[in-house]
Amino acid sequence: MQDTQDAHFVDFRDVWLAYNDELLAQNHFAVEAIDLKVREGEFIAIVGPSGCGKSTFMKLTTGLKMPSKGRIMIDGQPVTGPLKISGMAFQAPSLLPWRTTVDNVLLPLEIVEPFRSQFKSKRKEFEERARKLLQKVGLGGYEDKFPWQLSGGMQQRVSICRALIHEPKMLLLDEPFGALDALTRGTIQDELLAIVRETHQTVFMITHDVDEAVLLADKILLMSNGPQARVAEIVRNTMPRDRQRATVHHDPQYYPLRNHLVDFLVARSKDLSHGKAPAHPPTVEPGRGALADAPASVTLKAVA
Repeated sequence: MQDTQDAHFVDFRDVWLAYNDELLAQNHFAVEAIDLKVREGEFIAIVGPSGCGKSTFMKLTTGLKMPSKGRIMIDGQPVTGPLKISGMAFQAPSLLPWRTTVDNVLLPLEIVEPFRSQFKSKRKEFEERARKLLQKVGLGGYEDKFPWQLSGGMQQRVSICRALIHEPKMLLLDEPFGALDALTRGTIQDELLAIVRETHQTVFMITHDVDEAVLLADKILLMSNGPQARVAEIVRNTMPRDRQRATVHHDPQYYPLRNHLVDFLVARSKDLSHGKAPAHPPTVEPGRGALADAPASVTLKAVA
């Protein structure tokens, strides 16, 4: 556990990863020089072009890959293997077709200790927990349906509930809404925000959607082109944390922040490829200037 209030929940210390010994000998790294500190309860979005190491970063964060150089600390402990304190959801729901909705959600409890050894004796308690989660995401009444009886958006909600069922301290989302239509995506974004604000989980989410990053994230990691990908910038979202999807675009900070992300993806990321990004990425706040320049009435409303 963390010893002090100032301790960081996730701490990457000069982390480099080559996928095998041959690449390591050639100094050919997928990601390199990652220094990152994240506090418990922060929502982090990872944005960058295809092939920039976003999924590699996730594997390092969950302990599925060990760094070739450097050290990763999570919850005050060095990462030495797969973490039990994390839950994951992907773009494809990957539900088991022969299991009902509630049984798909319960799956991690049948696998991860200490829940696995308690599963038979506490099944009713665990099932009640799963049903409450499903109700939170609007799937009350669908608990006993099979995946083929659910829409794509419903299946993705089940996948997110499955990632949350063992109450992980850290949630990792790999483009979980990428395959959904805009209306469904927006609804599930709202549901996810409500859940993590209640549970105070630390969240890492890969996304190609800059609007999604601006809405959901406290910090946005901008990754340079790979190979030799780096975290090129850490963008702090200075809009109020209780922002709402329906009104966020009225905040004077919204478009400067959004435009900064788009400019990076379209232009600046190419100039920072192949290890050209700084070893210690700057932390920037693109919205601050817009807030300072806004009329007093708008500024007061934005920071209220």
